[in-house]
Order: sequence, then C-alpha cells, then structure tokens
Amino acid sequence: MSPSGSPWSLSLVFLLGMASQGISCPSRCSCQYLEVNCTGQQLQEFPEDIPLDTRQLILAANNVSYLPGVELSFLADLVYLDCRKNLLGDDLDFTFIGVARLVYLDLSFNNLTQVTFSTFSHLLSLVVLKISDNPNLVAIEKDAFANNTWLRHLDVSRTGLTFLDTSTVRDLPNLRFLGLSDNLWHCNCSFLDFITWMMESDVHFPDADNITCYTPAGLRALRMPAAEAQLHVSCLTQLHKQDYVFLGLVGFCIFLAGTMAAWLAGVCAVIYEAHASKGEEEEEEEEETA
Repeated sequence: MSPSGSPWSLSLVFLLGMASQGISCPSRCSCQYLEVNCTGQQLQEFPEDIPLDTRQLILAANNVSYLPGVELSFLADLVYLDCRKNLLGDDLDFTFIGVARLVYLDLSFNNLTQVTFSTFSHLLSLVVLKISDNPNLVAIEKDAFANNTWLRHLDVSRTGLTFLDTSTVRDLPNLRFLGLSDNLWHCNCSFLDFITWMMESDVHFPDADNITCYTPAGLRALRMPAAEAQLHVSCLTQLHKQDYVFLGLVGFCIFLAGTMAAWLAGVCAVIYEAHASKGEEEEEEEEETA
C-alpha cells in the first residue's frame, strides 16, 4: 500500500480537515461537523466566519436584531436554523432567499410584527416553522405560506394575532400540527369560518384548552367548540342593521315595481276600453247611414 493511501495518512488528512474547521469557527461559538452553536453568547450581530458547509446553525438566546440575507445566502446547505430568544423585528422579507434548503426554522421569542408572502416564500423545503411567543405579531397575510407546501408543523401561539384567514392554513396539504393557544382571537362572524375549519380538520391543535376567544366580552375565555355554537346562532340567524336596510330597500323596490306594473296595466286597460268604445260607435254610425 502506498504511503498516500495508508490509514495513517488518511487519519492525518481527517485531523487536518477538522483543525481547519476549528480555525474558521466564529468567535464565542462552538463548532463540530456541519454544526455551529452560538447559544447564549450575548451576540449583538450575526456571527462572522461561519463555515460555508454548515448545515445546522444555532443562534438561540442572544441579542441579534438583524439577519443579513447576503451572509445567509453563503450558507446554501443550511437545513436547520434556530434563532429563538433574540431581538429580530419586522424586516425579514427576502432574508431567507438564499437558503432554499432550510427545513427547520425557529423564530420564536422575538419581536416579529407581521408575516408577508415575501417573508418565507423562498423556503420551498420548509417543514417546521415556529413563530410563537412574538407578542407584537399582529398580522399574517392570507398567502403568507402559499409556497411552503411541505410545511408540517406551524406554531403561532402566544402572539398578538386576533384573526387568521382560513385559506392561510387550510391550503397547506401536509400540515399536521398547528399551535394557536393564548392568542387574542376576535370571535366574530368573520372568524366563524376558521373555527368551523378547526372543528372539521384532521390537524392536531396542541394545548387546545387554551385556544379561546379574547373578544367580544360576551365570548371571552370561551373555547372554540362553544364559540362555534354561539356564533352559528348569532351570525346565521340574526340580522344586523345593514341587513335590515338592505331588506328594506329590496322591499321598497318590489313595492315600487308592483305599483308601476299595476299603473301600466290600468293605463293599457283604459286605452283598450277607449279604443273598443270608439270602434263600436263607428260601427253604429255606419249602420245608421246604411
């Protein structure tokens, strides 16, 4: 066996490779094969010198307020990104455009305010998305997850959400787990469709006892099954002011149409009678002259 192919030489190459990886490990982070862990290092910014072949990056429990899209795009093999317990805000649109292989993304315990179509639209392989415990998250666009068709686990618990469009989650064919607890759900007639979908869906809703209405006051703390029953009664059998106005306008139009039809019929009858009488008079005159 040649020296270049001996077990000793192969081991040396492996050790040198590991050593070179260790040299490129970001400051205050620990690195092992394809993983960089920077948990709890009080980082203010996204770390530098992350190995380009990193597949798992953990930035949990730091003070990072911005994820640079360009630097992230260098990590084309990244499949796991944990950014929970940081200070990330609402500037995440197009941030993940270069990490299309990402399967797991944890953005819980941050300062997200909204999720738009551009936030996660490039993550075509995403399976797990955790955006819970973002108290300032008040809006998720209707088509926010339209491209995330592999999404299986979605958690939006403990946010500032009051409404979620049914199609946002109903159109995810692989969704099996949806966290919705401890949000500020506004259980009005517009939300009835979503509640009905929850009751009929095969999706698992963890902590279901804490998925309750926050407003209106009459439904506060009511769990979704009970809320659905009440909303069915109030929304499908009772009319609102605008409904009465609409019905009044319809009734008036029907009355007006009926009145006009009766008037036209009367006019036509009078004209017919007059024409018939005139014809009879002319016939009598012709008989007399004859």
